[in-house]
Amino acid sequence: MTKKNSIVFVLMLVLGVIIFWWSFRDVSWEQFAHSMGNANWGWLALAVLAMIIYLVLEAVVVKIFVDDIHEKISWRDALRVPLVEQLGNGITPFAAGGQPMQMVALAQSGIDVGRAGSILTMKFIIYQGMIVVNFLIALVIGYQYLTETIHSWTVVLFLGFLVHLFVIIALLMVMYWPKATDWLVQTFTKVVRPISEKKANQWQNVLEEKVANFHQESDMMRKNYMPVLKAMAVTFVQLMAFYLIPYFILLGLGANHVDLLLVMALNVLIVMVISLFPIPGGAGGAEIGFSVLFAQFLPSHAQLVIAMILWRLITYYFGMFAGIFAFNIPTTSKQLQKSK
Repeated sequence: MTKKNSIVFVLMLVLGVIIFWWSFRDVSWEQFAHSMGNANWGWLALAVLAMIIYLVLEAVVVKIFVDDIHEKISWRDALRVPLVEQLGNGITPFAAGGQPMQMVALAQSGIDVGRAGSILTMKFIIYQGMIVVNFLIALVIGYQYLTETIHSWTVVLFLGFLVHLFVIIALLMVMYWPKATDWLVQTFTKVVRPISEKKANQWQNVLEEKVANFHQESDMMRKNYMPVLKAMAVTFVQLMAFYLIPYFILLGLGANHVDLLLVMALNVLIVMVISLFPIPGGAGGAEIGFSVLFAQFLPSHAQLVIAMILWRLITYYFGMFAGIFAFNIPTTSKQLQKSK
């Protein structure tokens, strides 16, 4: 991890501590100890397990797209991809660093950059598509709850939906409209050319080769639809595991009469809210969104704050720390090279 990324990681930890401290300002030690003492740790363990399943299933999607008769990726290398993605997402605005970090992880595993780009783009489109589908389902389930409790947030939610939809359309254009990608390459080299003619020519040749590989792989994926269908099914289950996490946390902290579908639907809506906050990890917006949406399910403010913090630790900080660990593990291909 670069020095800049390390600094951002530390800043996000500091910001998280400040947000947690601010959230706890009205919670006494006695209230905290009482809530944790009466917690059902079995349900809380299931929340952690759901996050682990979420990450493992993303590794399954990576293997689905990478593995074929000519190329394989080990399970260890496949698991590195979603973990370093969590790190990249967590330290960059709008989770923009997740894709480049995955690209690095696949390249380190010996996957051609053009093919890796095509795989990650298709994987991202499927992921965003499943989020949009789940949002529409969640809106039907949670619409009445939204209009009765947090009507003012509906505009924010629809903005998040439009952002995800726009991203899907833009990526599909890049994958299946070669002229658009070629235009981006030409524009980039025109910007670089006044600075360095030699570098511009070198980068143009490299980019044109990688873009050609990218479109070739994209075309193969379009014709071979079975991996895409498998990835869609796995991604749907993956997101279901993620959406279950607040449900397990609420049950673990003693919430009664919790509607499973409603809680999952509200978690889908939180994902939409987070996508609009430019701060890495949606810091601030995620905590506020969780507190507003799930305030009705817990009897005390102390339990709500604890639930919010547990949710953030499991869904955000757990992934970032796991990403740092994974980033420093050598890939299978590197180990083979060393052994030779």
